[in-house]
Order: sequence, then C-alpha cells, then structure tokens
Amino acid sequence: MKIPRSHYLPRTRNGWIATVAFLVAMALAQPPIVHGVMNRIEPWVLGMPFLFAYLLLAYVIGIAVLIWAQRRGV
Repeated sequence: MKIPRSHYLPRTRNGWIATVAFLVAMALAQPPIVHGVMNRIEPWVLGMPFLFAYLLLAYVIGIAVLIWAQRRGV
C-alpha cells in the first residue's frame, strides 16, 4: 500500500520557490525585524514614515508572490 504524499509540502520547484518567497516576505513584516530594526519614522518615503513604507513594501511583495503562484498554477 502506497502512502499518499502530504498536501502541506509543495510538489514542484515553483511551489517551493513560492512557499519560501512568501514565508520570507511575511517574516520581514513580523515583530523581530519590524520592532528591532525598522521601527523608525525618519526618513519619510513618498510622504509616509519609513516604517509604513517598509511594511507596505513587505506586504506588496507577499501579494505579488501569491499572484505569481496563482498564475503559474502552483
């Protein structure tokens, strides 16, 4: 009897790339990095405090990875 493969692990190379890229993007928006390194107001970026611009970029990267994975059919 063959043991079925887990659906929690990606099966393709693109799946692994998408998973790792998304986890890295979301890790960049979590407290150890945000509160310790990026928690500052100056300089202003496009009219926003640095922290808000940084978080916006981190979430946009995460969303871009999800869109990329969806278009690839991962």
